[in-house]
Amino acid sequence: MKKTYKIEVDCANCANLMEDAARKTSGVQNATVNFMTQKMIVEFAEGQESAGVMAAVQKACKKVEPDCEIFL
Repeated sequence: MKKTYKIEVDCANCANLMEDAARKTSGVQNATVNFMTQKMIVEFAEGQESAGVMAAVQKACKKVEPDCEIFL
């Protein structure tokens, strides 16, 4: 299952680091962060609940950029 989320990130480098952090999160099969459109596309692993996984993704991304926002 794929879902698209609106994000707020300040720089392209941070967007790349957030993408890497999201991809390494348990339950995420793939993730893409587009700095220009301010969107994150997350593909969840089979049988994963998106709400729980996105809480972990948001926590991982906050370590990269503490003031980033992911609108769930």
